[in-house]
Amino acid sequence: MNPKKLLLALSVLSLRGACGGPGEADSAPRAQEAAASSVSAGGHTVHFSAQLTDQLPPEVARQYNIVRSKNRAMLNVSVIRDNDATPVTAQVTVRTVNLTGQLKNVNMRKIEEQEAIYYIGEIPVANSETLVFDILVTPEGESDSIEVRFKRQFYTN
Repeated sequence: MNPKKLLLALSVLSLRGACGGPGEADSAPRAQEAAASSVSAGGHTVHFSAQLTDQLPPEVARQYNIVRSKNRAMLNVSVIRDNDATPVTAQVTVRTVNLTGQLKNVNMRKIEEQEAIYYIGEIPVANSETLVFDILVTPEGESDSIEVRFKRQFYTN
């Protein structure tokens, strides 16, 4: 075997061994696959994200009355009109379940800040819990709704 290829192979094996492999003793969370964070339909783009609230800076959490905790997630949704990139008001409803089918209530509230409009809601989460978010967005003045579905796993340890 070529010495360069041997060195590369040994480096990869040692890195893999140092990082650990999948198994029951895993304590570090696996990286999540890259996924879409927006959906475009009907002349609007819906942006969405979910994260643990302990990742928010304390001053931001305080300003928007969000409880910072490793056991709480925050859903953030915004709607942008495509033709002029303007944030718009919308009716946003969310249905969230975990993988066992347990319904998690999410009350969304509207936040307006300068020219931005977004909707946030908080949800309790357990370690390694995966939530499936079904979001129904109806932009103001529109009769058609935009449906968004995504799932996210949360690691609280």
